[in-house]
Amino acid sequence: MWREIYRDPLALFGLIVFVGIVITVYIWAWRIDSEAAMRMNLLFRNNEPGPGHLLGFDSMGRDMLTQLILAARNSLTISFAVTIPGAAIGITLGLFMGFYGGHVDNVGMRLIALWSMIPGMMLIIVLRQMFTPGVMGFVLLMLVVSGWLTMTGTVRVMAFGQRSLDYVSASKTMGTPNIVIIFREILPNMFSIITSNFTITLATFVGIETGLAFLGFGLPFHVPSLGVLVANARNPYDMVNRMWLWLPAALLIVVMMLCINFVGQALNRAADAKKRLV
Repeated sequence: MWREIYRDPLALFGLIVFVGIVITVYIWAWRIDSEAAMRMNLLFRNNEPGPGHLLGFDSMGRDMLTQLILAARNSLTISFAVTIPGAAIGITLGLFMGFYGGHVDNVGMRLIALWSMIPGMMLIIVLRQMFTPGVMGFVLLMLVVSGWLTMTGTVRVMAFGQRSLDYVSASKTMGTPNIVIIFREILPNMFSIITSNFTITLATFVGIETGLAFLGFGLPFHVPSLGVLVANARNPYDMVNRMWLWLPAALLIVVMMLCINFVGQALNRAADAKKRLV
């Protein structure tokens, strides 16, 4: 996988840029006082970018660069916090469905079919309006619940093909327990395709979290988010005359999505010998 990324200039550049963004955002945000950064100061309302304040101020007199860093930190945290448990659920279900087949696979496929008929984004919005908890935990829970289907289907197909190979048959002949075969033998052989799907899912959740925040169904209004900053573009006057309110956040989203997808494409090629560059 590393060889495939190293030989692909776009993937290598994307990996370096994305890792650089993540490190910069988390270190910078750690040094910021969130409460002070979100405190209103009408003396600086809608001030243009200038020395010491490279991205200017918003309509409440808050520094936009500070908000951008905090918003990126929150959006990335949500995306990672959703993708990791969602991938764990999908991998576990997919492995058991593909390895055991039969009734286990049938029950799992019925569950996937039933859940696929429910529009995930609409479900999150409806539940968010019903309970309106206004906390990050609720948003995370809803995204995790709606984010395991793709990984489950991919891992199920791969496990179904792996279970009939010689190394699995040899392990069964030696009396190795099925649970050990699944996680020690089969899972490592699917690492590249799982990593590829993980990156794609991460990019997807960055977009979903941003979209929810843009529509007003994400984090509370007092918590910065990339979607909330991009929502400043809903005002036609701000969109044209105060581009510093929304353009940096929009560009950051685009850059992160492109970087993740470049890396994901390289990992996808690494999982298929016919598509590899080397």
